[in-house]
Amino acid sequence: MRITIFNGSPRGQKGNTHRMVTEFLKGAEDAGAQTENIFLAQKKIHYCLGCFSCWIKTPGKCAIKDDMQDLLEKYMKSDIVVLASPVYVGSVTGIMKNFIDRIIPLHDPHFEKNENGIYRHLTRYKTYPKIVLISNCGFPEQAHFEYFRSVFKYFEFLDSKNNTIIAEIYRGEGELLKVENIFLKPVLNNYRQLLRKAGGEIVKNQKLSDELKAELEKPLIPYDQYVKEANKSWDEDLKKVV
Repeated sequence: MRITIFNGSPRGQKGNTHRMVTEFLKGAEDAGAQTENIFLAQKKIHYCLGCFSCWIKTPGKCAIKDDMQDLLEKYMKSDIVVLASPVYVGSVTGIMKNFIDRIIPLHDPHFEKNENGIYRHLTRYKTYPKIVLISNCGFPEQAHFEYFRSVFKYFEFLDSKNNTIIAEIYRGEGELLKVENIFLKPVLNNYRQLLRKAGGEIVKNQKLSDELKAELEKPLIPYDQYVKEANKSWDEDLKKVV
């Protein structure tokens, strides 16, 4: 099995998203998967021009000459792609949105009705990789991932048979992932083990067990405590510049 990570965090290897991805990949590799971790921030990805060249002049190929051609090849050669991004203003980062927009050459411009009677574009290929979503945000509650989730749910709306989202891993209280604290260490170590287990389950079963999903969504610390410490940290940072 080949798994490719497309990480849309501007922070790259310094980001909390990468901290999650690293553990997930360890579990996937231990289960026998071949993996590749791509940082989109390190790639040249222009925004979509809406010129329709990929549908008319050069079907399946974008007219823009940048890194997307290579990235799309990696995307389609994968059995599973992991689309990883922190939450920015409730949604994906601008880097990830550009990447998503530029995936449009993988579809055909013609319309057909889906199973719910709603029109969508045809698929260009017989098979597509399955999708895993990984994200974190600074807010504590899982509710903050709802709009983020809807961006990717559109993939399934276009073609639920070929663009199947097989797992979603969302981490509220994401800023804790970079904290080095002796009291928090056991909690973070346990969460890292859960992420590794998730990587293994995806390779073996192409889904997460209900038990693991529930464990992954449990708060790392009580919400009120997290907010109190977060506000304290902001106050300390602000004092340094006053």
